[in-house]
Amino acid sequence: MEAGVAVFTEKGYDAATMTEIAARSNTAIGSLYRFFPSKESLADALLSRYVEDTTSSFAALADQASAMTPGQLADAFVDFMLSLQSQRSLAVALVDARGGSDERRARFRETMRGSIATILRNAIPHLTKAQSETKAVVLLHVLKAVAGANDEKPAVRRRLLAEIRKLARVYLEAAHSDVDDRLSVE
Repeated sequence: MEAGVAVFTEKGYDAATMTEIAARSNTAIGSLYRFFPSKESLADALLSRYVEDTTSSFAALADQASAMTPGQLADAFVDFMLSLQSQRSLAVALVDARGGSDERRARFRETMRGSIATILRNAIPHLTKAQSETKAVVLLHVLKAVAGANDEKPAVRRRLLAEIRKLARVYLEAAHSDVDDRLSVE
């Protein structure tokens, strides 16, 4: 699978071949086909692994969220998005090359939103489910800026990431102390 990631990343999905992936992994082509009968099945396995890695990382963050300050949680979200960048780029490229399943994207987006909402409820117990779901959508849009920052020069990227962190911190601090949110729960 690592060889598949490398070849898909370097060549793109269409130009990648199973022969090259087998060679890169020092595997006989027949052995590769035994585990992955086609390039499509390998791509699907890589996409599934991305979803599983993302989901398990969110679960770990949810377990830690109740002990985090809003600032620590904001930093954890930004760091999480940074850690996903190389995998995310490949996942998007694979989905696009395979016809860009809108259903697959929608399921993943809902998983992301649900995971962030759960983390927010763990970190900010007074939030209702509806409030956490709304705040998760807003926070996810803020965090999507992390991907755009990667396209910038290093100095600009650092400044942008600092601003994204600040924005996420301010948003989470406001959510944590928002009297209106607390009153609507009581």
